Amino acid sequence: MDLEPADIKAIIVRMKKAHGHLASVIRMMEEGSDCESVLTQLAAVNKALSRSGYAIVATGLQQCLSQSEDGLDGVDVKKMEKLFLALA
Repeated sequence: MDLEPADIKAIIVRMKKAHGHLASVIRMMEEGSDCESVLTQLAAVNKALSRSGYAIVATGLQQCLSQSEDGLDGVDVKKMEKLFLALA
């Protein structure tokens, strides 16, 4: 399954924001910020990346369903499950 850039534009934007946020967390660590602040921000980055992954899986599933003449029967459920669980 290939993802069309237009279909995942919002996901790309979200990941770019997470990338910038991670750079800020690294900077906080380099500057000696307190542990609680660093971990709070790191958790936010982690959540943003996880949501991006789930959004990619959801987009892929929508593509599979729309491209398949058989609907859900034409989807490789095991493959989609494996991709989804890779994020867990």
